[in-house]
Amino acid sequence: MTTPRTEHLVLPGVLTAGQAAATVAGILSVQREDGAIPWFRGHHLDPWDHTEAAMALDAAGEHEAAERAYGWLARHQNEDGSWYAAYADGAHDDVTDRARESNFVAYIAVGVWHHYLSTGDDTFLDRMWPTVYAAVEWVLRLQQPGGQIGWRREDDGTPTADALLTGSSSVHHALRCALAIAEQREEPQPDWELAAGALRHAIRRHPERFLDKDRYSMDWYYPVLGGALTGTEAKARIEESWDRFVVPGLGVRCVIPNPWVTGGESSELALALWAVGESDRALEILQSIQHLRDPETGLYWTGYVFDDDAVWPRELTTWTAGSLLLAVAALGGHEATCAVFGGEHLPAGLDPDCC
Repeated sequence: MTTPRTEHLVLPGVLTAGQAAATVAGILSVQREDGAIPWFRGHHLDPWDHTEAAMALDAAGEHEAAERAYGWLARHQNEDGSWYAAYADGAHDDVTDRARESNFVAYIAVGVWHHYLSTGDDTFLDRMWPTVYAAVEWVLRLQQPGGQIGWRREDDGTPTADALLTGSSSVHHALRCALAIAEQREEPQPDWELAAGALRHAIRRHPERFLDKDRYSMDWYYPVLGGALTGTEAKARIEESWDRFVVPGLGVRCVIPNPWVTGGESSELALALWAVGESDRALEILQSIQHLRDPETGLYWTGYVFDDDAVWPRELTTWTAGSLLLAVAALGGHEATCAVFGGEHLPAGLDPDCC
């Protein structure tokens, strides 16, 4: 008999109730008292992966810990609405990369909306709204005339016009969640709707507006995971590169031609597959990466080099565990996770190319 907190995290061949609890405990063991969730203790925190881990905690019912994670972001947001790319061991005053990346900054909207849907806490949503608003406004100042989002500002503040398809797809997801927050608060943001629509149009119709990173699996599935491609378009994109990236029985390559499968990319692909109705294949992908699980901590190794039969790097990362828990939660019917990644009730933005 599983507990209500983990019953949706039990999946045949992936997690038992005890294993799910151990994975959640593994993430909690890394979280600092101030709420920060670095990759692992002694490594850095980046705002995107910090948020991914916090979302996994909410999916497991650890709402207080997740709220502390969002509190860390609110307290340490830069005056311009951004966060830095890396903080040593999650220490806000020890910045190791002072660049600011657009998808890192935007992702708080996904996490805040997920926490609200997990808890129904209107007070939390009200408290976090200024943080989300400032973050979105900062990101949209990097949007290019073609709709794509410049991927970062350098440490001296210089904007980068070049756009990454993966990053822009993640921003697209975040903008839709930000619009859902605005709608819930009855504070419409028509400029955000236009921005989201223009971004979706660029992702769907103008690949030339993004840097060519076709070797990376994230560029393959992120337009689906971020909700820019849906329906038959999404399924066609998954099919066209399946054999390039999926290694049967082992997981998903991070980059071609390297013989390296990674837990994070595999779990995200599983989420994308679930979103397009391919739950059976999503389950197979999650089952295939259980060789990355560390039974002592419940966490997951970042990746595996199959030509050398070697775990590499020797890192048990909170974000890898977090992405797996979110994929399992979606397959297990966790309402908030399904809503955030399924996208049926997220505003689509005003895309003139979308019926």
